Amino acid sequence: MHYEGNIIRPPSEANSILLQVTVGCSHNKCTFCGTYTGERFRIKSDDIIMQDIAFAANYCKRQRRVFLCDGDVMIIPQRRLLKILTEIRRQLPWVTRVGVYANAKSLKMKSDAELRELRENGLGIAYMGLESGDDVTLKAINKGATAQRMIDMGRKARAAGIKLSITVLLGLAGRERSQIHARETGRVLSAIDPEYVGALSLMLVPGTPLYDQYQAGTFTLIEPDEMLAELRTMIAETNQTHGMFHANHASNYLPIRARMPKEKAQTLALIDEALAGKVALRPEWMRAL
Repeated sequence: MHYEGNIIRPPSEANSILLQVTVGCSHNKCTFCGTYTGERFRIKSDDIIMQDIAFAANYCKRQRRVFLCDGDVMIIPQRRLLKILTEIRRQLPWVTRVGVYANAKSLKMKSDAELRELRENGLGIAYMGLESGDDVTLKAINKGATAQRMIDMGRKARAAGIKLSITVLLGLAGRERSQIHARETGRVLSAIDPEYVGALSLMLVPGTPLYDQYQAGTFTLIEPDEMLAELRTMIAETNQTHGMFHANHASNYLPIRARMPKEKAQTLALIDEALAGKVALRPEWMRAL
C-alpha cells in the first residue's frame, strides 16, 4: 500500500483496510490540530489508488470494512469517488462498509442525489468533526463553519441514509465558556441526532496555534474535574432518539460508552460519582491522542 504523511483513522476503524485516497486535509486551519501541518492537500492519482485496491484484494481478505483516508475524502469529485467505490465493490466483494471523514464544506458540495448515490455504492458512514456547538468557540478555533451549518449538513448526510459519527472536543472553549460550550454542543447534537457521538478531551499539541495561545496565557486548559463537569452537561443536554455516546477515547479521564437514551441516567450518575471522588480517573501518563 502507498502511504504518505500522517495516516489517521477513527478508533472504530482500527480493523479496517486503510485506503489512502487523499493526502492531508482540505481545510487544515483548525487551531487545535497539528496532524497535517505543512501538508498540502491533494487527491492521489487514480493509478496509485487502483494499485492499492488490487493489493487489498490479494492481502486483506479478512477485513470487512474499508476506511478512506485522509482528512476529507468527501471533497473528491463525484465521478472519481464513485469510481473508487465501484472498484472496491468489484475487487473486494466481501467488504460490507466504506467509511470516510467529512466536513460541512464537502457535504455542502454534494447534492442530496449525489449523497444517496454514494450510499447506494457502499459509503456507509461519515465521521464529522463538530468539535463544539458554540459559535463563539467555532470561530475561535477557525473551524470554518457555524453551528447551524453543521446541523444542516449533518441532517443532509443522515437523510441520504449515511450513518453519522460526530466528534466533539471537551475543554476546547477554555474555562470561561466551558458550560456554554457543553450546552450548545448538546443542543446541536440533539438537532442532528447522529447514530454515534464521540467525545474526546483536549490535549494540546506543540506547534499548533492553540498551544501557542496556551503558552502565551490567552487560553486556559481546564482541569480534569472541569472536563468531567463539561461532559456531564453535554450528555444531559444531548437527546439522541437511538444512538451511542462514547467518551472512551484514550484522551478521556473517565471511559464512557452509553446507549442513548436508555443508559443516559446511569451515565450521568457515574459521572457524578467520579466528580465526588468515588471513581478513579485515568492518570495523565495513560492519556494519549
